[in-house]
Amino acid sequence: MDVQKTLENFNQGVGKLAKELPRVMKGFRDLHEAVISDGALSAKQKELVAIGIGVAIRCHYCIAVHVAKALELGATREEIVEAVGVAVLMGGGPAAAYATEALQVLDSLAGKS
Repeated sequence: MDVQKTLENFNQGVGKLAKELPRVMKGFRDLHEAVISDGALSAKQKELVAIGIGVAIRCHYCIAVHVAKALELGATREEIVEAVGVAVLMGGGPAAAYATEALQVLDSLAGKS
């Protein structure tokens, strides 16, 4: 899996959406910033939740984006793997399949093969 290419494709797609739907995407961006900012849960904790949801709903872009952001915010491998484990619990077999993708992204971004 080429994680950098996945992230690049996502960013290009969001850029195109922003041109076609500027008000919608501004609203989405504002919502994202409001939700992910530190509150009762830290931004890092919220990114871990987002990883779990991304795995459970089987969204490869969500997995790549939120694993990258969680790492940027200081999440450890163990924290990310536990979030993936919760997703498998909640999402069953399909989530287990996408859990492998989350680990591939994590390994790629952490410099492991």
